[in-house]
Amino acid sequence: MTAPPTPTSDPASDPVSVTGAGFLLGARLALPVAPGMIAIALATGATAARIGLSAIENLVMCATMFASSSQLVAMELWPQRFTPGTVLALALIALTINARMLLITASLRPWMGGLPGWIYPVLHITSDPSWIVSMRYRNEGGRDAGVFFGASVMLVSVWLASTQVGYLLGALVTDPKRWGIDLVMPVFFAAMVVPLWRGRRAALPWLVAGAVALVVERLVGGWSFIVAGAFAGAVTGGLMDDRRD
Repeated sequence: MTAPPTPTSDPASDPVSVTGAGFLLGARLALPVAPGMIAIALATGATAARIGLSAIENLVMCATMFASSSQLVAMELWPQRFTPGTVLALALIALTINARMLLITASLRPWMGGLPGWIYPVLHITSDPSWIVSMRYRNEGGRDAGVFFGASVMLVSVWLASTQVGYLLGALVTDPKRWGIDLVMPVFFAAMVVPLWRGRRAALPWLVAGAVALVVERLVGGWSFIVAGAFAGAVTGGLMDDRRD
């Protein structure tokens, strides 16, 4: 059997480029996930209208937070009266749900670490779908970082436009469960994790997180199950990595 050719260079060490062609390619690669993003954005905007946020407040939240899952959970917990305790609780829940972004953006470092400092504020527009699209392109040998920015800009544009449409339609959706809007997010994220499947062993932290979250929700109630499930999954994943080493 002939041995595969030995690569002449390490792709991670090649100079990173950002081109207009890569930007357009990234926007095109992200098109298939745009309908899912639109559905979640419509649900997020409608929820903002339902809890009484103004159009400007909804726009500011969607632009600065840009995190559908934590926004929806935060709005479900939205208090009638804000106190330091409620603000802290909302911040903790949002931080826990969005903690994955620490790992997502860290995974971009080997690819984009050579770019200048302007990349850091731009990373705010990173999303799960744009990351998955970009990393698949990267794993297939692509090096143009314009793909990441094209996918991210396209999806954040879709997000901002659709959340505002959802807000305007929010008054018409008095019962989200009647239309299945409450199922949009779990279905969308379940589909998004398919490219991340690495076998049954790698799925164990997910199963542990889900099981712990269900138990805590039943025994304790409230929203503490989010923190408990995330912590349990992270610890399980860490222990598995240590055992592999």
